[in-house]
Amino acid sequence: MIVGYARASSADQSLDIQLEALSSAGASKTFSEKLSGTKASNRQELHRAIEFVREGDTLLITRLDRLARSVADLETIVATLKAKGVHLKATQQPIDTSTPAGVAFLQMLGVFAQFETAIRKERQLEGIAKAKEEGVYRGRKATIDTDRIRSMKAEGQTPTDIAKALGIHRASVYRALEA
Repeated sequence: MIVGYARASSADQSLDIQLEALSSAGASKTFSEKLSGTKASNRQELHRAIEFVREGDTLLITRLDRLARSVADLETIVATLKAKGVHLKATQQPIDTSTPAGVAFLQMLGVFAQFETAIRKERQLEGIAKAKEEGVYRGRKATIDTDRIRSMKAEGQTPTDIAKALGIHRASVYRALEA
């Protein structure tokens, strides 16, 4: 059985193009949702689709970014499907885990995604270092009023009471008192 999965990032985006592509590619049942893809754990329809598929089935997507937005999530999803004996296939990319070439392409995409993430982080850190050097970057503004915490402590309030009153974690109270 070919089971489709479609996802749009927000409620105002349309799923029509994805649903049409999945249907045209032979999906006899489709799960869809309009939800951010940053965490696969939050996507109920994806979980329902993975629970629904059986050995020998294919989970069909249009593009990899509709399934997972991180390499970790992708690896988890692919491993789960593989353990169930289910193949993954994309309509717009040469991904088909029922073929060696499709598996290789999926793995290459994962490697490039990790590389891109590492390069982006490196550039970000270089930019921050340069901004600090030029005196432009000072980090995020403090969101906790340490003077208020100290005065509340001086009034005899416990760190737990202070944390509850200010809506912060108790560890933040201790850090503010130590600073």
